[in-house]
Amino acid sequence: MKTNELIQALVADRDTSETAMAPSLVGAVALGLAGSLLIYAATLAPRDLATAVLAPRFVFKLVVALLLAAAAAPLVNRMARPDGGAGTAWLALLAAPLLLCFGVLIEMAVVDPSAWRARLIGENAVACMLCIPLLSAPVLAVTLIALRRGAPTRPDLAGIFVGLLAGGLGAFLYASHCPDDSPLFVAAWYPPAIAAVAVAGRTIAVRLLRW
Repeated sequence: MKTNELIQALVADRDTSETAMAPSLVGAVALGLAGSLLIYAATLAPRDLATAVLAPRFVFKLVVALLLAAAAAPLVNRMARPDGGAGTAWLALLAAPLLLCFGVLIEMAVVDPSAWRARLIGENAVACMLCIPLLSAPVLAVTLIALRRGAPTRPDLAGIFVGLLAGGLGAFLYASHCPDDSPLFVAAWYPPAIAAVAVAGRTIAVRLLRW
């Protein structure tokens, strides 16, 4: 069977494929997240959450990270199908950076300019850049492997979206540990770390998911 005939057959069966793929991806993300939690438990420790959740900046960075992961998850599911495409659904990915930008503006409005630089640099920039990719790696790996059960025709986009999903979850875990809560710090260091995961996802996917 030629490739285009196989694609047509898979598209014709898309209803069954779509129903079956979502639980598979959910299971893959859950399995990967379990691996991330093991790494988290072995290398980091959560802050005193009873106190931390009372701090708006702490809650804010968790929400931004989860919002990114939540926006990327449906896109991963769409790209698993041969007829899948991002369409306009990718616009949901803008919610997290827009919210973060809003947080930065609020921070700059309420914090004296003399403190901006210190809050931007923080004390854990290097740890942030290393830990987010590390914590994202299990979700990235397991989800990309699960996508091989589907038939993505745009492995490059699929890899990017998986990277954003994994990066968002990795950022969420790291954020629960990191004492640097300022939106200035989050805006400076979290996006490059998550972008590195997305680039890794694309690089791996174009090879792993090649037909």
